[in-house]
Amino acid sequence: MAAKRRAEQVEETRAKLIQAARAAFSGKGYAAASMDELTASAGLTRGALYHNFGDKKGLLQAVIDQIDGEILTRMREAGAREATLWDAFITEALTYIEMSLEPEVQRIMLLDGPAVLGDPSQWPNQTACLRTTADTLEALIAQGTVREVDAEAAARLVNGAALNAALWIAASDAPHEVLPRAISAFKVLMSGLRVQRDDSAAS
Repeated sequence: MAAKRRAEQVEETRAKLIQAARAAFSGKGYAAASMDELTASAGLTRGALYHNFGDKKGLLQAVIDQIDGEILTRMREAGAREATLWDAFITEALTYIEMSLEPEVQRIMLLDGPAVLGDPSQWPNQTACLRTTADTLEALIAQGTVREVDAEAAARLVNGAALNAALWIAASDAPHEVLPRAISAFKVLMSGLRVQRDDSAAS
């Protein structure tokens, strides 16, 4: 019971720090967020931060992991409302791009995250995302919806296009104007993967 309680306390401490960090990073930005103020707002010490996350950079990674999980949930919920696998695939990607307008996602995930943690395409969570995209493309190829193509190569290009669209929107001075342009171009690119009637007739 004592060990279980200690584990619960660790999770509570981590949750408090992540919550405080999300508020600070979203409101002030990563660079301007004070670790003393952040930990004080959570009722904790800097020692608790270092013990649980190593440093400020580790805390940012934990915040990004949490936000990324929430984004994935929303993408799946949006895709689940579609009637076909192809429509779900497109809707999930567009949902991801559209979320780049949200202030917290924009500032933490798409602006500060890459500046501090490096290329987002190399983040650990992208490996799982890439595998999921490749698996979906393989299923779409098998059902005859998508052209015969190297699924991993196509997955890297699709994910890269969605990520770069989101980064472009987040960095823009007029994100609401950039969003429809990015979505329109993304849809055209994606249409090139789909089997057209002429393709089916030729086969």
